[in-house]
Amino acid sequence: MGNLISERHLNWLCFRWSTVCYLNSNANGVSYIALAGSGAECYTGSDVDVLRAWLERHDQEWAFGYLGYDLKNQMEELESCNDDRLEMHDTLFFVPEILIKISENSEVEVVYGDFAGFEELEHLGCALGGNQIQWAETKDDYIKNVTRLKEHIQLGDIYEVNYCHEFYMEETDLNPCKLYEHLNELTQAPFSVFLKHKEDYVLCASPERFVKRRGNKICSQPMKGTVKRDNNKEEDMVLKSQLEKDPKERSENIMIVDLVRNDLSKIAKSNSVKVDELCKVYPFKTVYQMISTVSAEINEDQNNLDVVLACFPMGSMTGAPKVRAMKLIEKYESTKRGVYSGAIGYFDPENDFDFNVVIRSIILNSEKKCLSAMVGGAITSKSVPEYEYEETKLKANALILAIEKCIG
Repeated sequence: MGNLISERHLNWLCFRWSTVCYLNSNANGVSYIALAGSGAECYTGSDVDVLRAWLERHDQEWAFGYLGYDLKNQMEELESCNDDRLEMHDTLFFVPEILIKISENSEVEVVYGDFAGFEELEHLGCALGGNQIQWAETKDDYIKNVTRLKEHIQLGDIYEVNYCHEFYMEETDLNPCKLYEHLNELTQAPFSVFLKHKEDYVLCASPERFVKRRGNKICSQPMKGTVKRDNNKEEDMVLKSQLEKDPKERSENIMIVDLVRNDLSKIAKSNSVKVDELCKVYPFKTVYQMISTVSAEINEDQNNLDVVLACFPMGSMTGAPKVRAMKLIEKYESTKRGVYSGAIGYFDPENDFDFNVVIRSIILNSEKKCLSAMVGGAITSKSVPEYEYEETKLKANALILAIEKCIG
């Protein structure tokens, strides 16, 4: 499934349409390709009320797009003043002119629109490389900031906070289609996305679902707890077992589960919020992840955007208490998160939706010739700053390897 839509296919789609959204489940469910030209119905901006009105006008249609992390400023008394290399819109949603559905067994169905089939083009822009990868902060600065955040935790200011840092490349001419193909081959993530809107690209290898609605039921699957995989089967199982029993990782996950339960209770029927699965370890191609599943029944008077925003930004990318954690994120991080730690997905005509968490992602602007990626993790009272730094490098491995393979 991961190879069904090749780099050449993506090149052709990006050449033909100004907006392309490929939600790639890598055979872990249904995948979608949504396409739109420059004249399509589209919303870009940062005003939640305008977005709500736009979605209401299109509630009988499919709408694909993303919610950027910095929408938090519309929902709480918060601000975003950190460096912003890419300056992407806080929100993008569009109504596809063509929608293609790909089943788990790779059967392709044109849901609607005039789509005769894929054509192929030669590479549109070779992988020419660019300047070296640079980190926005040094290891020493990272460790100092984690130490300061632990002091906030020890004082009772917060219980947990997700702290991230950025690496970037400038003056780079990497082909986004080729880069995504390498990233997807390395990760095979169940919530992978290739998203293009004009000159902006999001290449996402996310293993995490944010929220999904089917009928009147909503579920969220917060992910906290990561360990690398090993090629040796016995060592691999040892690593899995260590993660399952790790008290620090379990406490991180459980704290976020409690936060998600609280978020869902805002839009749920009384006594309907429940934890379906707690701290289960799942295998992915390069790592094991600890994931929990929380579900609820939605109150009938809630519209879809309000349901999503009740949980946004997701607790796994903020911390607890959420608002205080976001204030400290703004204080100690040096880069505006933008699309990173936001959500990409869709609303459909049946009043259902599904959104991922934008992590393990490369975001770039072809006009600015700039590439940016962020990696991070949860900081708790038990965190060892040096170990937290190494975990962020583990999460960056596939992203950096994809870039290196693309450069050749």
